[in-house]
Amino acid sequence: MAVAMKKVENKDLITPHWHEKAKEIQKYGSVVKDLPNALESDVREAMCAKLNQLLADSITLRDMYKKHHWQVAGPTFYQLHLLFDKHFEEQVEIVDVIAERIQLLGGVTIAMGADVAEVSQIQRPPRGREEVPVQISRLLDAHRVIIEECRKLAEDADKAGDDGTNDLAVSDVLRPNELQSWFLSQHLVEMPLTFAE
Repeated sequence: MAVAMKKVENKDLITPHWHEKAKEIQKYGSVVKDLPNALESDVREAMCAKLNQLLADSITLRDMYKKHHWQVAGPTFYQLHLLFDKHFEEQVEIVDVIAERIQLLGGVTIAMGADVAEVSQIQRPPRGREEVPVQISRLLDAHRVIIEECRKLAEDADKAGDDGTNDLAVSDVLRPNELQSWFLSQHLVEMPLTFAE
């Protein structure tokens, strides 16, 4: 099949066009109306709204892990420095899975920090450094918010017939958050670092 090419004379074809401006191609909060995934647009729109809330809270938790990774201090510095970074990396994957589910359902993901801060239900920590028990308590509070959201989302997705979102909420988000909160909570057990006889 031949394609007609228009001859362009004296046009600069090698300079990058990096000042491009245009209208949005899809408004946040909307979904593509017709997709071959057997879910009606109203179901997908409702799921995307709930998933975007979960995404905003997961992004906040992810970023809190990195903040605490950088700012942790004290006798358990080494262990917590590594643990916070490990949990950060796991949250990076969780965030990506949630965002991809939103896009798969025809929605638009929340993405920018300012937008996330407006939407997140997780209390924002101060800019400065906090003591280890406070850092851990903040992280546990954030996990609690996400765990409650996951349970509600799974139930709503089940009722709506959205098995994919139900599975994501339980397998990809709930279970890893439960595991991370368990690892964290064990650092708040009052036990001396060594035992004297």
